[in-house]
Amino acid sequence: MDDRLWRKSSFSGGTGGGNDNCVEIALTDEAAAVRDSKNSCGPILALPVSALSALLRQLS
Repeated sequence: MDDRLWRKSSFSGGTGGGNDNCVEIALTDEAAAVRDSKNSCGPILALPVSALSALLRQLS
C-alpha cells in the first residue's frame, strides 16, 4: 500500500500555527489507513473500512 492517496480534512487549513493537527486517511475497497498529518513517516493505523464507518457513525 505504498502508493496510497492520502487525504486530509478541508478544515485543516494547512497554514501551520496549530491548524495542521489532523489525521490523514487513505482508503481502498477493503481497508482504511490513518496517520498523523504532522508525521507522515510515522506509524499507520490500518483497519477494515467497516470499522472506520462504524467509528464515524458513533462520532457524528
